[in-house]
Order: sequence, then structure tokens, then C-alpha cells
Amino acid sequence: MDTRAKVPFSGTDEQEKQLHAVIDRLRDTKGALMPIMQQAQDIYGYLPYEVQKIISDELEVPMEKIYGVATFYSMFNLLPKGENRISVCLGTACYVKGAQHVYDRISEILRIDAGECTKDGKFSLDTCRCVGACGMAPVVIINDDVYGRMTPEKIEDVLKRY
Repeated sequence: MDTRAKVPFSGTDEQEKQLHAVIDRLRDTKGALMPIMQQAQDIYGYLPYEVQKIISDELEVPMEKIYGVATFYSMFNLLPKGENRISVCLGTACYVKGAQHVYDRISEILRIDAGECTKDGKFSLDTCRCVGACGMAPVVIINDDVYGRMTPEKIEDVLKRY
């Protein structure tokens, strides 16, 4: 049984009104799908199924196309991001110095995997390939704070700060 946190969609009527206004404004513009999706993500913070469905229905564009665009471009998120965004570098230097163990410990503590958000919306977890701080490997970034020479033993104290 999967015991990981799942965040239910919680869009508001106001957000939906904003989305419909964006769609109405851009509907007849050539190449409108990407700008509509970008603005939808600005409104909701990510592109859940429910938002993709509204776009699909309003533009009469198949869901497969919308999902394809959302998963092809890295700027789009299908899952919400947390108040505190954690990124663990898994580039070569960080990986060799134990970053995977740090990532595994964060995942265990927060009960989420890469791309997911905790139920309370406080944390989201991602990985990246290189942050250019190889001399400080392994590196974890939380929001704009960089933590070098991280270990699985140290990460819990770091997370408590947030």
C-alpha cells in the first residue's frame, strides 16, 4: 500500500474565473495553448488534471495534447510545489559524495518522492543535475539557501529550520 502524501486539488471559484478570462482573451490567438497553460500555472501554481480538463474543453484540444505539452516542457508542473522547495543535486560530484543517501533520507522524513509535495504544502522535493558547487558536494538547495557537504545525519536538523 502506498503511504506517500497525495495533495488533493483545491482550486477556488476565483481561480477558475481567472482561468476562463485568460482563455477568453487568448482563444483566437495563434499558438495560444502554451501561453494559456503558462498563465494557468501562474494562477494555480501547477497544472493539475482539473485545470488541464478546463483548457481542453474550452479550446476543444484533446487532453493528450495538453498533457504532452505539460510533460514535454520542464517549466510545467503537474504536481503542486511546496512553500519550501527542496532540490537535491544528483550531478556526478554530488552523487559520488553521497547525494542519493541524502535524497533518500529527505524522502523518508517527508514521505514524498521527487516531484511531490507534502500534504500540508510545506515542502516539495526535486532533484537536479548540477548547481555548480561541486567543491561543496553533496549539495541541497532549499528555496534560495544552499547547504553543502550535506549528510543524511545533518539533513533533519536543516529541515527543522523550515
